[in-house]
Amino acid sequence: MAAAADRPPKTPTKSTRLPVGLFAAQCEECFKWRLISTQEEYEGIRSKIIEEPFTCQRKTDTSCEDPPDIDYDTTRTWGIDKPNIPKTPEGFTRRLVLRKNFTKFDAYYVTPTGKTVRSSTEVLAFVEANPQYKDIALSNFSFAVPKIMEETVPESILKEGLNSSSAKRIKKTKNESAHTE
Repeated sequence: MAAAADRPPKTPTKSTRLPVGLFAAQCEECFKWRLISTQEEYEGIRSKIIEEPFTCQRKTDTSCEDPPDIDYDTTRTWGIDKPNIPKTPEGFTRRLVLRKNFTKFDAYYVTPTGKTVRSSTEVLAFVEANPQYKDIALSNFSFAVPKIMEETVPESILKEGLNSSSAKRIKKTKNESAHTE
């Protein structure tokens, strides 16, 4: 299961954060990537991926014989989700945003009232303040974030001389792989 963020503009502003723009699942049989048309459909697949592995046949008019919908490459930054993250409760929206320095995603939820919550503590406070949502299990909210696939981080980001330890680790990994190829 993957989420991909499109490339930043040529001159990003200080507050640039990249929302996830595409959702894809990899076929267990042929290993081709298939685009998933909605976040809701993607979350349904992801929430049961261990019990019901994704195959091309789950997509209408698609088989393993068809070319992939999208290639895993460096035209976008990829993040790979953990399996079986629960599907977002109805009325809420789960948002993933790639940090401007490409070191990690941030996960948060937008409530039915439009309030943004960024932690389980904030979800609990929202539910307590809005009793109409008391039947929603807190276990349905996951702030686990996809793993950034380091080889898809743009070179231009690495050349900016980022100070974070994650950025340095990404740069070191890229340099090591360049020497072994």
